[in-house]
Amino acid sequence: MKNLKFNKMTLEHLEKISENLAKDFDDFWNYLTLKGELLNENSHYIVLEKEEDIIGFGGIWRNIDEAHITNIVVRKDLRKQGYATMILQNLLQMASTGCMALDEYGLHGMQPQQVTITLEVNEHNLAAINLYKKFGFQIVGERKKYYHNTDSALIMTI
Repeated sequence: MKNLKFNKMTLEHLEKISENLAKDFDDFWNYLTLKGELLNENSHYIVLEKEEDIIGFGGIWRNIDEAHITNIVVRKDLRKQGYATMILQNLLQMASTGCMALDEYGLHGMQPQQVTITLEVNEHNLAAINLYKKFGFQIVGERKKYYHNTDSALIMTI
């Protein structure tokens, strides 16, 4: 896992992956949705890069003592290698400190806060569900036909 780094996601990062967003990453969040997120002052997005290559990204919305993980996406050809875990750890740290966490050692001098963190996950995405459970998330509800008006979303919280 050498040469990996987290950065705040910018419009330049989005432009870099825009042509291959659905093919290489995910088809639930499109370019315009992500662009809106990056322009929203309440959204906080990070990218995981290896050299100049974008491996994945994730985002949260944070409001005082609540945070909502909006997405965690790893490039399809690089899944099941621990990158989603790294992105989730970073987002959890961002949620609990209120600041951008950019490395595995965290932010020096930042004190964690008690934060409720929620997310939605496709009911069929067992890898993601198991990852979230590993970090202590519990299923608290369901949104019927949330994804493409077919698959339901499980609401998970910690």
